[in-house]
Amino acid sequence: MLLTHWNQILDNILPDESSETLISEIFVRPLINALGFNDKERFPQFPTAHGTVDFAVRKNTDGDIFLFSKSNPYLLIEVKARATGTGARFNLSEGTPQYINTREQIKKYLLDSKCNTSQWGIITDSVYIQLFRRHGKVIFPATPNSLIKKESINTIVSDVKHLIDNPPKALTVCVYNNKGGVGKTITTVNLAATLAQQGKQVLVIDFDPQQGDLTKSLGLEVRKISLYDCLSDRKLNVHDTIQAFKVKFKSGQLFQFDVISADPKLVDFTEQDLATRIEKGAARLKDTLKPLVYEYDYIFIDCPTNWMFFSQSSLYACDVVLIPTKHNNLASLNNAAKVIKELVPKVKAARQDGGPIALPIFFNGENITPPQLKIANQEIEAIITRESEASNFNLRPYFYPNNHTKIFSLPSYAIIASGAFARIPAAFTHCIATNYYLDLAKEYFIA
Repeated sequence: MLLTHWNQILDNILPDESSETLISEIFVRPLINALGFNDKERFPQFPTAHGTVDFAVRKNTDGDIFLFSKSNPYLLIEVKARATGTGARFNLSEGTPQYINTREQIKKYLLDSKCNTSQWGIITDSVYIQLFRRHGKVIFPATPNSLIKKESINTIVSDVKHLIDNPPKALTVCVYNNKGGVGKTITTVNLAATLAQQGKQVLVIDFDPQQGDLTKSLGLEVRKISLYDCLSDRKLNVHDTIQAFKVKFKSGQLFQFDVISADPKLVDFTEQDLATRIEKGAARLKDTLKPLVYEYDYIFIDCPTNWMFFSQSSLYACDVVLIPTKHNNLASLNNAAKVIKELVPKVKAARQDGGPIALPIFFNGENITPPQLKIANQEIEAIITRESEASNFNLRPYFYPNNHTKIFSLPSYAIIASGAFARIPAAFTHCIATNYYLDLAKEYFIA
């Protein structure tokens, strides 16, 4: 769409008075066309169990015109007015109550049973626009919440169209807490094993070169070309760092996930060395992994606890952060709050692409008695209250999502921890462990 056309469209929208109907007609319909969909590939007022989304969109196929079949939507669009019926301005800028409510609204639509095929959602009031991506049960920003200006509208639409036309396959997950001893590595390898058993293509990255526990637990060595080599030399192919971890059962059944091993060479470098040797610093890992997001269903990154180059790079490269905690370890709860409130927003501000986001915490591998749970909940309430009063930051959705009062808990099972000695994740060999981690995968990832 020509810039002059967008200028005319934006000029026709009254800044403080535009209704949802007017914005839908003047702005959203041309937007849908600019994204490559014709009039028969969109359906207005698409009904779901969670209400009516303003537009559902999908490319037509032979014999299936979406306008008529209304089946298998691909993109959902929620439109907001610039003012309410009382004339009060509707502010869709990030962080406002209207933005938060609209974001939650598009999430519910995308997860609705009538929208199982939907991969993308857009919220807009013609002042702001943001694209969200769905991967299984996870909804996360694919672009920043962009302020629409005449000089930027073409770039914004072009970026959204490129993502919709070229959807990544993988969800990239950093398993992180700014506190050790919470079971990050065990969680990573067993989730990988469980998802592999579900037929998913999974890559695991050990980005903790000092410990290298994930690599050791699987009995692997670094390959001739390492991750550091690819970080420092753009001409190298990251595929050459990958090796398969396979488990074959007596029945002949074979399960596999892929691994990028920890690189011992990285231990010898200081933070200053890494900043000097690796172009773009902590942002480089995301670029290096970019070809792989079109090949795997899940990419898990295991990184060290300390907030340094490796953990910063891991959060910079991921879509979402999965945060294990211990119910009986106050430091792990406080540090989880720090990750959510300080570290994720810091990386998000640096990336300027909408991500990453933090997933709700979970209790990892401990049996919890009712008195212990009561104490943990009291401490969590104190943390939520403290942060709300100090900075008006709402931690509640990250501890108690969907207005629930219960935090997901992964039970203790001795075989899980001893899996490292067997060099095989417990989820591959023990049905109890498999079921535990399948429950975890269903809680966070599998729709």
